[in-house]
Amino acid sequence: MSRSELVRLSGVSKQQLSRLEGGQIRMRLDHLKPFAKHLGYTPEQILLWGRYPGTGEGASSDVEEPLRLVPELDTRADSGGVSKGEVRKDGRHADPIKHEGWVFPASFLREQLHYSPERLLVIEVNGDSVSPTVISGDRVIVDTGHKTPTPDGLYAIRDAFAGIVIKRLQVMRPAKQAHVKIISDNPKQGSEEVPLSELEVVGKVVCCLKLS
Repeated sequence: MSRSELVRLSGVSKQQLSRLEGGQIRMRLDHLKPFAKHLGYTPEQILLWGRYPGTGEGASSDVEEPLRLVPELDTRADSGGVSKGEVRKDGRHADPIKHEGWVFPASFLREQLHYSPERLLVIEVNGDSVSPTVISGDRVIVDTGHKTPTPDGLYAIRDAFAGIVIKRLQVMRPAKQAHVKIISDNPKQGSEEVPLSELEVVGKVVCCLKLS
């Protein structure tokens, strides 16, 4: 298929297509959706090219690999309302789940992330607290079975309003009581320390999906 035909079918401008091809902008799923079907692939296949069955050099379309669904939290839902959709129970919290989750090859979860899909959750990053490491609108994959903030790294935690935010955690071990330093990668934002007993960890970030 020619580039002109792809532009005509998808409605994507030639300039946008050139920027995507040249890597001038980081590819995200909504960039891929307009033209992926015209190329015979799903947006997820293109985003994970070479790691997804049927893509990359030497891939065979005759062998189908099982796919695994990973749900995504609906972080933009009205937390004050009553959700009519599916929710995920986490202790005393009930977080709304998006109707459409993420589909990954089983081998990607097993060999690249080394986790079972039952423990994983996709969360959209809101705000610039961990920018430039992860920017607002990107997604992270979180291991919800890892609720102890060690080793140091990026974690999904509950904020003062019971919302879920992504922060960098560092465990401080004084003589009497362990504290956790909650760090913002954004140099314009500060950090704070809280007692480990007061910190509510949703899970550890195991993968960042750079979609924007």
